[in-house]
Amino acid sequence: MPGGEVYFGPVEDATEGEITYAEFPANYLGREVTGARLVFSGGRVVEASAESGEDFLIATLDTDEGARVLGELGIGCNPGIDRYMKNTLFDEKIAGTVHLALGNSYTNSGGTNSSAVHWDMVKDLRSGGELHLDGEVVQRDGAWVF
Repeated sequence: MPGGEVYFGPVEDATEGEITYAEFPANYLGREVTGARLVFSGGRVVEASAESGEDFLIATLDTDEGARVLGELGIGCNPGIDRYMKNTLFDEKIAGTVHLALGNSYTNSGGTNSSAVHWDMVKDLRSGGELHLDGEVVQRDGAWVF
C-alpha cells in the first residue's frame, strides 16, 4: 500500500461540530453510505443521517458504546493519488483530503477508545475546504498555506 497520510488519536470527549460527506461515499464492510452527515457533541455522534444507506449507518453506530466516538483524524498527503478509487486504503491518502474514523482508536497515536468498529470516512477539501490549527488556516482548497 502506498504511504501518504498522517493520523492522530483525537481527544475522545472533545469532538464538536458537524461534517457531511458529500464528495465520496463512505464504504464499510462492503456496504456504501452516500451523503452521510454526522453531528458530534461531547465527543460522540449525537445525530446521523444519509442520503442512502442510513439504516446501515445507524446500525453501525449502535454496534457498541465506542462506535459513536471519533477514533482517528487523518490527513491525506499523497499527490500521486488524485482520484477516488472506492478503496479506503488508497482514498484516505489522497492529498487534500481528511478522514475521520468512527470507533476504535490506535493506541500508538494516543487513542484510548475501544470499539469493534473502525470506519474511515473520507472528506475532500480540494474545492473550498479548509483545515485550521489553533485558529489559523493551515490548508485551503487542499493545499498547505503555511
